[in-house]
Amino acid sequence: MGIRKNQILRPWGWNVSVIGILLATIVVLLTSSRAQAKPNLVIILVDDMGYGDIGCFGSKLNRTPNCDRMAVEGMRLTSFYGAPVCTPSRSQVLTGCYAKRVSLPDVIFPAAKIGLSAKEHTIAELLREQGYATQCIGKWHVGDQKQFLPIHRGFDHYLGFPYSNDMGGEWDGAPDTPPNKRRPPMPLVRDDQVIDTMNGAKQDRIEQIYTDEAVKFIREHKAGPFFLYLAHTAVHVPLHPGAAFRGKSKNGLYGDWVEEVDASTGRVLDTIRELKLSDNTLVIFSSDNGPWLTQGRNGGTAYPLRGGKGGTYEGGMREPTIAWWPGHIAAGTSSDAVAGNIDLLPTFVKVAGSAVPTDRKIDGVDILPLLLGQTKQSPRGVQYYFDSNQLQAVRKGPWKLAIAPQREQNRPAGQPQPMSKPPFPKLYNLDSDIGETKDVAAQHPEVVKQMEKLVTEMDADLGIKGKGPGVRPPDRVEDPKPLLMKKAS
Repeated sequence: MGIRKNQILRPWGWNVSVIGILLATIVVLLTSSRAQAKPNLVIILVDDMGYGDIGCFGSKLNRTPNCDRMAVEGMRLTSFYGAPVCTPSRSQVLTGCYAKRVSLPDVIFPAAKIGLSAKEHTIAELLREQGYATQCIGKWHVGDQKQFLPIHRGFDHYLGFPYSNDMGGEWDGAPDTPPNKRRPPMPLVRDDQVIDTMNGAKQDRIEQIYTDEAVKFIREHKAGPFFLYLAHTAVHVPLHPGAAFRGKSKNGLYGDWVEEVDASTGRVLDTIRELKLSDNTLVIFSSDNGPWLTQGRNGGTAYPLRGGKGGTYEGGMREPTIAWWPGHIAAGTSSDAVAGNIDLLPTFVKVAGSAVPTDRKIDGVDILPLLLGQTKQSPRGVQYYFDSNQLQAVRKGPWKLAIAPQREQNRPAGQPQPMSKPPFPKLYNLDSDIGETKDVAAQHPEVVKQMEKLVTEMDADLGIKGKGPGVRPPDRVEDPKPLLMKKAS
């Protein structure tokens, strides 16, 4: 057999052109593998959704097929904690610290003087250092001054409301306006500029705007890695379900908006599936705090938990949470181990292949082993329940010790809320009494003693009433300005 003019033989019988093609293919595969080595990360955070408001956590009122499918394909986290109200919970998501540690233990209002400190490490900042594209969409609520906004706290871009959707007003920035009246028209902010005002019925479009932006971000960054923080305005009052959802549920406007959030979640997950990113994308779905029970039919339910938003009973802080990562998190699983939104930062940083900085204390821990089924035990184990700056309870394993009166927050708005009554401390076994109905402190004095040691440890750190040595200051401005649209020249 003769040799063709441009054919060069090699001992293994392959010619140069074949070898070139193979090498090129290997380079492409290696490049693609490197590009996808870091998983994409998504947090979907709902506002004021209760523990019992989605089907996979027991709801019989709201249709939530997308959240239910997410649970079938992933893991339900049934002892996952936020905070009693909005600002503290969001500061915890962003910093991995109890809200008291970063001096954001209470709800802040428009044109507040304080905001999340630039010295804190945010989840977005740490992921951006690892090469992630970062986007915040929706409710921010850890400071509305321009220097406090997401693009100055680790996010490449932002689109959303800087605080709760009931905080819109008519303030035009006049300096003689009393502080309690300083509420500008509800601002829709892109990066750090107000691009629209959305009072009243205009808010009917807000969830559509958020979801469109989320899908656009995922598509534009499908090569990864990306981090999306989608913090819904829904289901906070005033309720503004979109036209396609209004009147469609059997649970009034509240159910309509829950179902729109579920549809939004479906669009996000369907986009990830369509782009074949499912096995390389970890998604966490949760709520910031419990349901706003004082709103009656316009609020949700925490059943079978006791209490709601604004309190430290389980219903105020235990959130309906799902972790989804096909091929990594076992489908149809559930974990009752103690975890919470302070654990998201260290977990996401670990997934990204890095470690949390050690220059300051971070309260959360990496719960990836729990999500991956490598352990059934909580890597953190202890959960502290703060209401503002006051420590009211602590949990370890099945035991919860209440050391101060707790509010149920279940009376109509404007009425006095019932409080738990002395004596204290009270001890509950959450495994056998999830509704916190029976104080068993007298039957388990040794458990009470062990739990009181945890209280003493926290008192030496953050303090159980005043501010302890572990509290770090927020950033502060002396002359806060309202976020207003620029007037046309």
